[in-house]
Amino acid sequence: MAGSSEIAQLAERIERLLVRYGELQRTSTLQTEQIAALTQERDSLKSRLSAARARVDALLERLPEVPQKDAV
Repeated sequence: MAGSSEIAQLAERIERLLVRYGELQRTSTLQTEQIAALTQERDSLKSRLSAARARVDALLERLPEVPQKDAV
């Protein structure tokens, strides 16, 4: 009964494919969650950088101007 053996092999391959599919779905979900977390962290860091730049710019504006000597 070669047909029965082939069906058993196909069933085994299908089971392995289903297991692999489940693993890939879990991996994809984890990667999606990591991307969301990293995106949020990036946005937070960009916001902090922007605020720091604004503070530095404000400090620079408060500095007195230094007269420059003319180069000869």
